[in-house]
Amino acid sequence: MKLSIEEVEHIAKLARLSLTQEEKEKYSNQLSNILEYMEKLQSVDTQNIEPTSQVTGLTSVMREDEIIESGIEKDLVECAPAHKDGYVAIPKIFENK
Repeated sequence: MKLSIEEVEHIAKLARLSLTQEEKEKYSNQLSNILEYMEKLQSVDTQNIEPTSQVTGLTSVMREDEIIESGIEKDLVECAPAHKDGYVAIPKIFENK
């Protein structure tokens, strides 16, 4: 599928891009090549192929989150300019009405 310069101009307008004539011709060829490749992929028979998200067989190597108490919470709160009842105190930003 060959894209015309007008179609590239329309796509550029939608993307809010200003292109030179040279860029329009360049992108016309590049986008046309991409669309031709996609047409080839569309013609591949995938009727008996199972859907898959990956093919390497690797599984997640992430570990479960684990809470580890550091024991310095009290010291950190006391470093704050203002604190009350074990929490950092900040100025009010909203008034109750």
